[in-house]
Amino acid sequence: MNPLNLLIDISALIVGVLAGYFIHRYQAERTAKGQQEKAEDILKAANSQARMIESGARDNATKIVQAAESEIKERRIEMNKETDRLEKRRSELDSRFEKIEQREQTLNKRQSQIDKRGNDIEKLYEDQVNKLEQVAQLTQDEARKELFAAVEKEARGDMARIIRQIETEAREEGEKRARKLIADAIQRVASEHVAEVTRAVVTLPSEEMKGRIVGRNGRNIKAFEQAAGVDVIVDDTPDSVTVSCFDSVRREIGRRSLAKLVLDGRIHPAHIEKIIEDETKAVEKIINEAGEQAAYEANVTGLHTEVLRMMGRLKFRTSYGQNQLAHAVEVSKLAGILAAELGANIELSKQGGFLHDIGKAMDHNQDGTHAGLGAEYCKRYGVNPIVVNAIASHHHEVDQETVEAVIAESADAISGARPGARREDLEAYIKRIRSLEEMAISFEGVQQAFAIQAGREVRILVKPDSIDDLASARLARDIAKKIEETMQYPGQIRVTVIRETRSTEYAK
Repeated sequence: MNPLNLLIDISALIVGVLAGYFIHRYQAERTAKGQQEKAEDILKAANSQARMIESGARDNATKIVQAAESEIKERRIEMNKETDRLEKRRSELDSRFEKIEQREQTLNKRQSQIDKRGNDIEKLYEDQVNKLEQVAQLTQDEARKELFAAVEKEARGDMARIIRQIETEAREEGEKRARKLIADAIQRVASEHVAEVTRAVVTLPSEEMKGRIVGRNGRNIKAFEQAAGVDVIVDDTPDSVTVSCFDSVRREIGRRSLAKLVLDGRIHPAHIEKIIEDETKAVEKIINEAGEQAAYEANVTGLHTEVLRMMGRLKFRTSYGQNQLAHAVEVSKLAGILAAELGANIELSKQGGFLHDIGKAMDHNQDGTHAGLGAEYCKRYGVNPIVVNAIASHHHEVDQETVEAVIAESADAISGARPGARREDLEAYIKRIRSLEEMAISFEGVQQAFAIQAGREVRILVKPDSIDDLASARLARDIAKKIEETMQYPGQIRVTVIRETRSTEYAK
């Protein structure tokens, strides 16, 4: 290679490098100058905007300061006014306090004078009491006791006299009105009751029929007793057999079925079951019709069909010889009459009287009293709560909440107590009379007791030294209350307490 060409190339390279360097430097300086100018423009714009913002801020600050100064000025004015008012109030309170202090000083002076006078009066009172005690020769407590004893003795005598007078007047007036009301109710009902008992006796055409009823090895009578749920008693009674069962409906079904079998003559197990089934349906129909007919006669409406069906079962139930369904109708009518006279609810009173013994149709099959069972049954079928209470309370097992409950109980007592309605066996009668006399004698101060008028009245002779007039009236009420709580009896029992004082002297 030629050294000259090499030198030229090197020189050209150096010149190119130098030229590129200066060109690059020129561009860099130009770029830097442009950026500096741009930065100066931005700085100028920022300064201008900052001055504008500063000017606006100063204006706003000036306005805020002026508003604050104005508000402060107003508040200072208000505070000055409030301060003046408080100062005025304080001066008034100081003036009042001074007046109160003056009044208190005056009252203290008056109180001291009153205390002084009170002490003087008390001293004078003590002196007078001491003088009176010396004159009477009794202390104050002894005189008070004697005075109280005299006043109590006089008051007890007056009280006994007034009580006897009031009780006599109330009894006479009450008896007149009650007698008139009850007599009017009974006359208006005018129902006839025969003392009837359901007798399950089936008459036979001949003695030979007894053997056919029993059957070979007793198969007929066993089939009959098992299907009907009754006991058939075949004894030496001529031409008759007896059907026995505690359930009056089942006893009636058995009686009707046996009578029909005797009349038909075909007595064998298959025919027995068919006859009993037919008679069961027939008796159920009779029960339904009896319940509806009884409600119609009593003019009681709005009862559930199941309630009427249960009432119909009472057609075959008696109590003391009185048919319970007829008794329910009579009690309903009596209750309606009493309610009309007393201004009570007639419909509810009649329902309470009609349904009061519905529990007797079910008490053979369930535990509990007939009043509680009947109330629960009627409540289940939507009977009015007032009627439910009348049913539950007619034997005082629960409290009577309404006058309709009292009317239902009274109507029940009237129906059961009127002559000829019920009968009572001799043993129960004697037991009730004896219990009545023993109960009366158990009270302190009683000398003798006699039950008279078939147990409708008990006369009590008391010891005059132990029982005074006031205690006699109280004793009569206590004995009557105990009889109501512990005994069951038809109608009412009159309690008469006799206090007799005898003075005896001998001429010598």
